Amino acid sequence: MKKAFALSLALIMCLAIFTGCGSQSATTTPTPAAKPSAAPTASAGASDWNYIKSKGTMTVGMTIFAPMNYKDASGKLIGFETEFAEALTAELGVKVKFQEIQWASKETELNSKNIDCIWNAMTITPERKANMDISTPYMKNKQVIVVKSSNAAKYSDLASLKGAKVVAEKESAGEEVVKKEAAFKESKYTPVASQAKVLLEVASGTADVGVIDYVMSIGSIGKGTDYEGLAVVPKAEFAEEEYGIAFRKGSPETIKNVNAAIQKLADNGTLAKIALKYKLQDLILVKPNKA
Repeated sequence: MKKAFALSLALIMCLAIFTGCGSQSATTTPTPAAKPSAAPTASAGASDWNYIKSKGTMTVGMTIFAPMNYKDASGKLIGFETEFAEALTAELGVKVKFQEIQWASKETELNSKNIDCIWNAMTITPERKANMDISTPYMKNKQVIVVKSSNAAKYSDLASLKGAKVVAEKESAGEEVVKKEAAFKESKYTPVASQAKVLLEVASGTADVGVIDYVMSIGSIGKGTDYEGLAVVPKAEFAEEEYGIAFRKGSPETIKNVNAAIQKLADNGTLAKIALKYKLQDLILVKPNKA
């Protein structure tokens, strides 16, 4: 009887131990950690426009040169694109902040969100369209050659550029012209940081020839400017280009809103008025819609 009781007690204790082991195993089995959610991207539906709207400011990346963005005698930033950007952002319901950048680093500045757009006489090219979203073209342009007025006879056309010391802004449309055009193959090319630097190099005699935007020549050289001693070579012009405003790739809502605002400024006469002020009225591409 005692033996039977002992055996029964032993059996009960074993069952309790096994049950306890099973429960412990269930509670200590690690649960797989939840994977962190991926950061939102434009392709996943994140809106670059919402980002700009939420901070209430559009940061415009630009360089200093007349007549687009430059400072008056009091130090105030003025210019065609300065006023254009102010008018457009007012239409969009956000403030504008101007951020001076190095032109060669413009896409890095854009993609890192140091700026929200590149708005500085930026020529639209297939490569830029592949890397950025770009607004409707708003102005036409071309590249021109500038020299000292005293050298105008020496550098009178493209054929005369052999051996000349040439400068253009790095990563600019001017540099593309220098690299592609056969007329520059036997010249001595040096890239510089800005179009303003191009004019300085030519004026000081460090360079013989500079390649710049036509719009810059309108506001920066000749009578009444800081570069009265420079002149455009009339027989050395290149193909027409178009300017646009560049935003981060994957910004369709931003482009839609910006294009609508550009058209509204054309329709109400604001764009034409700003262009006339800076003598650029003949270059505007966006025309008012007919009522």
